[in-house]
Amino acid sequence: MSYKPIEDYGVVGDLHTVALIGTDGSIDWCCLPHFDSPSVFGSILDDEKGGYFRVYGVREALTRQLYHPDTNVLMTYFSSPDGVALLEDFMPLSGVPGRRETPHNPLIIRRMSGVRGTVRMRIECQPAFDYARSAHKVVTTDTGVIFEGENGQRVSARYLGLNRNKKSITLDLRDPRCKAAFQRMVKESDILLDNWGPGALQRLGLGYDVLKELNPRLVYTSLTGYGDPEGPAPGNYSDWPANNPCVQGMGGWMAVTGEPGGGPQMVGDNLGDSVPGVWTALGIMLALESRHRTGQGAFLDMSMYDCMVAHTTSTMPFYQATGTVAGRERGNMLSAQLALKAKDGYVVLAGAGGPEKWKDLWRLMGREYLIEDERYLGVGISGDFYMSNFVPALEGWTAERTKAEVTSQLIEIGYSMGMVQDQADLDQCPHLEARGMFINGGNNLGGIFRTVNTPIKFAGGPETPNVEPPLLGANNEDILCSIGGVSPEELKGMQSDGVV
Repeated sequence: MSYKPIEDYGVVGDLHTVALIGTDGSIDWCCLPHFDSPSVFGSILDDEKGGYFRVYGVREALTRQLYHPDTNVLMTYFSSPDGVALLEDFMPLSGVPGRRETPHNPLIIRRMSGVRGTVRMRIECQPAFDYARSAHKVVTTDTGVIFEGENGQRVSARYLGLNRNKKSITLDLRDPRCKAAFQRMVKESDILLDNWGPGALQRLGLGYDVLKELNPRLVYTSLTGYGDPEGPAPGNYSDWPANNPCVQGMGGWMAVTGEPGGGPQMVGDNLGDSVPGVWTALGIMLALESRHRTGQGAFLDMSMYDCMVAHTTSTMPFYQATGTVAGRERGNMLSAQLALKAKDGYVVLAGAGGPEKWKDLWRLMGREYLIEDERYLGVGISGDFYMSNFVPALEGWTAERTKAEVTSQLIEIGYSMGMVQDQADLDQCPHLEARGMFINGGNNLGGIFRTVNTPIKFAGGPETPNVEPPLLGANNEDILCSIGGVSPEELKGMQSDGVV
């Protein structure tokens, strides 16, 4: 892979994460502790090709841009003098705000799969940058798996998993023809989901005040990190960008996740994206029901931060009642919520429910003598006692049996149990198979890709649609020449001008 910095105006502060765009359009990421020397950057980049890296000061902050001519993509970063790096916008060379596509947008649409009569479209700038769609140099990377076709086509597994049943069009919204087509589409649409970042549509002259005039019945949905700065409830952080790690940390999840005495950790998967996606899908349904009654659309202002805080359903009530902050310490365990070692992995015991249940468990395990000690009946003990005493006593029995054996036997005596499963376990789970939770779809390269299905089940309803994820701009003609009001001749001219 080849890159080249051809401009360097000096550095103020640090930039910790850098995206490198290769000559073939692939995206690489590298993290640097300090970014204050051209020699450091030069040790990573290759001098053979013609991209550039540019650094200059803007509004008492530092702006860095990385551009590669083969992709026509310009990536802009803002970094404050105190060293805090903030990813701002992705922009093509023409200066048109690009698609800052983070995964919570496709997740919203995936949650709505199976809703009859719904057409789902991605409006992207050409060429677009998409974390999930972007290709990497190798088939397997730290961030995912890339499928490569015979002719060099590439698509990521994550993109395939999130983008079934959609249509894709490309529009340069700075171009008057594209803007007019977009406005005609708004007039015919029920929902507009804006995931471009705080104020992006407003800067294009397409804020809610304009969209509402075009279509009073429109449900305009803005999903940003901390709430729309032009929305009904702007806050101190509304101009901040955000992603999954940011809102997991800000929302209180990382403070309670991790080993006692260790540092905070993220929950393993991208819940900072998917949780807001679920809430946004629910908000859209509520707005549509309101429109059904009133005939009026709505401005739905969704914040990833808000959604993550709304899910702190144990720790926040505990704090608000006691004034005690729940961290990662064992002493903060409110009941027996234990991961126990089995012969082939781990099981989860989710509470007991009282002394009588513990008596039943100790009898099953042949440890009746523990019944005489009320601490082993869960009376007046701490989380530390659970971990230091209960777990060894329980694992003396569970470690000699398989996960399935432990789970089934404890369920029989009234316990709520589960098995700790990895992705292979899930993929081979007969229960999920019976529930139709996996579906075989296309991979854009003529092959099949097995992925997780939508979890919503309607009795007597239709099966979930199964249309493979679209290639970029795959539906330009279908959509733009219908509700977009563009003639085939106009579309050819727009394609020739590179605005679609």
